[in-house]
Amino acid sequence: MKKRFEDLFSGLIIILGALLASFSVICILIPNDAIDYGTAGIAIIVSKLTGFNLSLCVLFIFLPFWILGAKRLGKRFGFKSLLGSAVYTIGLELFERVPFELSTEHFLAVAFGGAILGFGLALILRVGGCIDGSEILANLIVDYLSKKTGKNYSLTYILLTFNACVYIVAFLVINQNAALLSLLVYVVATSVITNVTDHFDAIKQVTIITKNPDHIILEIKEELNKTCTLMDSFGMIAGENKTLICYVSYFELQKMKEIISRNKGSFCTVTTIDEILR
Repeated sequence: MKKRFEDLFSGLIIILGALLASFSVICILIPNDAIDYGTAGIAIIVSKLTGFNLSLCVLFIFLPFWILGAKRLGKRFGFKSLLGSAVYTIGLELFERVPFELSTEHFLAVAFGGAILGFGLALILRVGGCIDGSEILANLIVDYLSKKTGKNYSLTYILLTFNACVYIVAFLVINQNAALLSLLVYVVATSVITNVTDHFDAIKQVTIITKNPDHIILEIKEELNKTCTLMDSFGMIAGENKTLICYVSYFELQKMKEIISRNKGSFCTVTTIDEILR
């Protein structure tokens, strides 16, 4: 019963976040010559250049990333991301029919719109969803690099590179003002997301204290393809136990929580890591 309530609550949060994001894009950003970032930004550029329906452009550009992300990050992530993307797409279509535009000084409108967009996206990320393919792509690249090198990487530089390419294209094919205003949107939105989600683009250290580590270690290896550091520890009440330390990305953290929830009697903390030195 508790799990059903949590799933329902997560779904409502995703719907609210997706509606906030689509409202910001249609009613504030686009009327003030700015665009969203990530794959949504690509979709807006394509729509402006071709005249194709914006919501369909967003959906078709996001779908390939969603398929890859659902395979790598699990069914729950896939469902939450698909729900968010569907509501976001419907919201774009609905708000295009609403006779409302925030007509004020561009700088104020874009700052305000970026804050609403960031808050909406942060709500979705907070409950384990995603409506931007660039974040899924960054996670897949980090996962690939980690497998090849054995090192942990942050999503930050990949996301910065991806969005820099989007803004360079906007600068070249739309106009300079649109690119610069959109860059401001990115700065404001990511600042809000960072504060609400506690640096979603950073590496997360998961520390698990348990008496039965073997099953947890096996599930982490099978479902996340990650290894752990295992140490002996002692609790003043529980007595002897084991401490596991594992490093994951923000998106992998959602699956890690599922693993821990299936293994009762475990205690877990999550810490944001700025850098890992080797």
